[in-house]
Amino acid sequence: MKKFLLSFALATLTLVTIAQQDPQYTMWQFDRQSFNPAVVGTEGMHCLSVYHRDQWDGLDHDPKTYLINYQGAFGPKQNIGGGATFYTEVLGQQTNTIFRVQGAYHHQLGNGNVFSGGLSIGMVQSKLGNNWVYIDAGDPTIPSSETSQGVSDIGLGITFYKKNQYYVGLSSTHLNAADLKQLNIKVARHYYVMGGYQLPLGSDLALRPNVLIKSDFAATQFDLNADVLWNNMLWGGLSFRPKDAISPYVGFQTMFEPIKGQTSLINHGLKLGYSYDVTTSDLKDYSAGSHEIFLTYCLGFSEIPIRARHSNPRFL
Repeated sequence: MKKFLLSFALATLTLVTIAQQDPQYTMWQFDRQSFNPAVVGTEGMHCLSVYHRDQWDGLDHDPKTYLINYQGAFGPKQNIGGGATFYTEVLGQQTNTIFRVQGAYHHQLGNGNVFSGGLSIGMVQSKLGNNWVYIDAGDPTIPSSETSQGVSDIGLGITFYKKNQYYVGLSSTHLNAADLKQLNIKVARHYYVMGGYQLPLGSDLALRPNVLIKSDFAATQFDLNADVLWNNMLWGGLSFRPKDAISPYVGFQTMFEPIKGQTSLINHGLKLGYSYDVTTSDLKDYSAGSHEIFLTYCLGFSEIPIRARHSNPRFL
């Protein structure tokens, strides 16, 4: 009973506050496109990613998030980025669904440095169930039947980067701050500042620190993490969110043998990562922590140079 009442209180709090927030991810540095559209196309390949987060495991109706990302580079100079994001977040009686398409332009600044700007357009939909435990059965703000509503959604972002060296970005989601009047929910604008760097430690090791600041001006959260990448294949690190969690995480990446076609090579590879949040907030006595996993598969195409052949007239 104690666990159920705690879960109900969390669900009610979620309806008032967290429902207006974008999903929380520990390994956000591998998923920057969902909150900054300028990121799409930076990989120079076509990538499909799947994420799953199980938050506060052990609580009844603990939050769960499912995310799918696609991004690719287009154009003769590969300077046009395109992508799409779809995610569903289940928060007790509330389910939030967001779909966005993203576009970005990447401008070469010289010496490998790039500036990109991006736009995302999509929709936000929220649904409230009707399986409530009422404290006040006459409360008009709590729907008596299942209710859902969708609204348009707009986001903007910019980023400076040099591939495999550094990135700095600024972005905002829900710029139009749409109002879900039927649900008594207003979607708040969110602002993100992010940055990261890859510091070589030797021939086989690199240190990769990252920082993210996100705010809706009602609350601000900091995400700090760093990992060590070995042989461009295995990584392990630690993430820290003040007053929330400390999270070890590990991962693996590899590029497979290219697939040779008639006129081009298909380069492809994958990334796999897992993190575990050790809860440090007041929920630590009730939660068994949070689990997160992602899988990314990328492929790209490169032309095979055509060799000139010359016939010898002596053998005609």
